[in-house]
Amino acid sequence: MNSEPNLAITGLLADWRSGDAEALEQLAPLVFAELRRLAQHFLSGEAAGHVLQPTALVNEAFLRLMQWQPGQWKDRAHFFGVSATLMRRVLVQYARENGMQKRGGNAIRVSLTGVDPAGVGGEGLGPHQDIGALDEALSQLENLAPRQARVVELRFFTGLTLEEVAEVMNLSESTVRREWRFARAWLRDRLAST
Repeated sequence: MNSEPNLAITGLLADWRSGDAEALEQLAPLVFAELRRLAQHFLSGEAAGHVLQPTALVNEAFLRLMQWQPGQWKDRAHFFGVSATLMRRVLVQYARENGMQKRGGNAIRVSLTGVDPAGVGGEGLGPHQDIGALDEALSQLENLAPRQARVVELRFFTGLTLEEVAEVMNLSESTVRREWRFARAWLRDRLAST
């Protein structure tokens, strides 16, 4: 993520939090572009013409984001952290509503291979996975190791770098790297056994 747009997003979030209604209008195209890029990544394994397109995913997530009160945003990293959670919920809800959680059905499949933009070991979580299986595995990880689950959510669903995840979670980058490595291995094992 380029630092200039990051500063602009952080500034606009602060302005919006302070009551500047115009800040939201300026903020929307900046975050929409980043969310759309992430949505394209998540849905890259889908067949052409799939009903849930990146723009639809972003629109739904953005509508949910706008329901938050402006004063709740701490900074850009917090905004994209919440975006990660909401995009995950949108994908899982869509899969459930369309009966696509069953194995062998038309489950939403997301690319987990390219999830590692910072190049941590050059590996993602593995080949395309069913979003329902990923959500279930991530929920199990959340019960066992909430911090590791949050690292995965921030890395995968928002594409934050290790440095940005460390900033959001107020941890050292080496701790985030270690948590990412363990969580990735745990999820690979869990997803391989499903």
